[in-house]
Amino acid sequence: MKIDIIGDIHGCIDELHKLFNTLDYEYKGDIYVHPHKRTPVFLGDITDRGPNSIAVIQLVYQMVVKHKKALYVPGNHCNKLYRYFLGNNVQRKHGLETTVAEYESMPTREQKLVQKQFLTLYEQAPLYLQLPELNVIIAHAGIKESLIGRTDKKVKTFVLYGDISGEFDSSGRPIRRDWAKDYHGNNWIVYGHTPVKNPRIQNKTINIDTGCVFGNRLTAFRLPEEKIISVPSRQPLLEDKFTDFT
Repeated sequence: MKIDIIGDIHGCIDELHKLFNTLDYEYKGDIYVHPHKRTPVFLGDITDRGPNSIAVIQLVYQMVVKHKKALYVPGNHCNKLYRYFLGNNVQRKHGLETTVAEYESMPTREQKLVQKQFLTLYEQAPLYLQLPELNVIIAHAGIKESLIGRTDKKVKTFVLYGDISGEFDSSGRPIRRDWAKDYHGNNWIVYGHTPVKNPRIQNKTINIDTGCVFGNRLTAFRLPEEKIISVPSRQPLLEDKFTDFT
């Protein structure tokens, strides 16, 4: 098995097309396929903030659910959109408002189809992926070694939101503990969620959320090759959105 794990897309469909082309995928019908049968893995947060979240939902649904040519794990933004589509009273901010605006501009019939597609995609997804043949665990915000194998509420919170402390910084963003520096397992843990300028390798973990929606890059991590491939973003660069772990 050979896979290409794709970091947080956040509605940046043009950059996703560019990344697939750079990874030598071919567009056939309505999905991307690789001539050497590589499998893309979407790392969550496919929507919100960016310009074309609905288009990303449609492509990911086709690849993961309909054609079963890709894998997907949800992120925190996916969870919030899921709750919105269920009719829950969620706040339309932190990016959700952009996806909702797109959605509400569509004809009612198309709205119902997109809603059904996303609910199906989310409900069929595992909290995180374990692929023993590649010695990798794929989780949106990462996972501590002690939580691997579990799927309880504590694990769900961790893989969606990271190792949150319950405190907030001066800009109102949640303070997250740096769980990766204490990881000493033999499996790769591939995650995103926290935007970094360059993919961050710490022990045997790698953060591939290189902030495409904030103007930096969209990144993929190839296994078993352990190769990083990125394409530049078309969005405006917002320097203050990136975390520096040095």
